[in-house]
Amino acid sequence: MEDIGLLLIRIMIGVVFIYYGSQKLFGWFGGHGVKGTGGWFESIGVKPGHAIAAFSGIAELIGGLLFILGIYLPLAALLITIIMIGSITTVHGSKGFSNTAGGYEYNLFLIVVSLGMALIGPGDFSVLSLMD
Repeated sequence: MEDIGLLLIRIMIGVVFIYYGSQKLFGWFGGHGVKGTGGWFESIGVKPGHAIAAFSGIAELIGGLLFILGIYLPLAALLITIIMIGSITTVHGSKGFSNTAGGYEYNLFLIVVSLGMALIGPGDFSVLSLMD
């Protein structure tokens, strides 16, 4: 049962970050693509906005895919942690803890769950485990 639980957590984290990465890179799911996201980054003082938007989108997409596949979880958690720390320092940190006030609660939650998964491991239902 533990392995099914780990799979469910990995899938959810993966879907969340694939969603965010797809918004930044391709403008899917109501996102604004690299150009729009980069412009917004520039407007809040994050420069070079387009390059950081592209990096963020790629990191989120790759991190999400790695989580779903259950491979290279430490790398995936590192990518997610970097992006979430950036989000906290540029947008959410000054708004306090509460997510309802736009704070960093959700970002911190994603960091902790991602790092926890990297420390625990993917469980038996990962690409590498299924190939054994």
